[in-house]
Amino acid sequence: MATPDKNGTPSIDSVSLAIIEQLQEDGRRPYAAIGKAVGLSEAAVRQRVQKLLDQGVMQIVAVTDPLTVGFRRQAMVGIDVDGDLDPVADALTAMDEVEYVVVTAGSFDLLIEVVCEDDDHLLETINKRIRTLPGVRSTESFVYLKLRKQTYTWGTRQP
Repeated sequence: MATPDKNGTPSIDSVSLAIIEQLQEDGRRPYAAIGKAVGLSEAAVRQRVQKLLDQGVMQIVAVTDPLTVGFRRQAMVGIDVDGDLDPVADALTAMDEVEYVVVTAGSFDLLIEVVCEDDDHLLETINKRIRTLPGVRSTESFVYLKLRKQTYTWGTRQP
């Protein structure tokens, strides 16, 4: 199960990790098949999956290649912020184009990933929406030319 540790972070047992691994291989795998693989009943797997979802440990989603669904431009954007990062990070998190927001230590205060329809959409997003946020000092864009690897299997790697 996923029980909170002393810091409130869910601590995940080996059975839940095995369930996550099964779902990472095939997010539509039946609970009965997962149960057989991990040694639990279908009902127990269903209960564990729901708890993992409720605790925010995982999500079950369809991952697409943005190019195949009409989004021709992706970029990583480094952002320098004056003052408190939280309001800027919150505003970025609310933008539909922004898929990923992380607070960093290094050259940038925040790194975000944006997915846009085309170059004009990317320019509008950066110039009119991101750069105009209160506290944003500067941005640097890294436009993706080709996506070579995108996996989500790290969730079961042993630290």
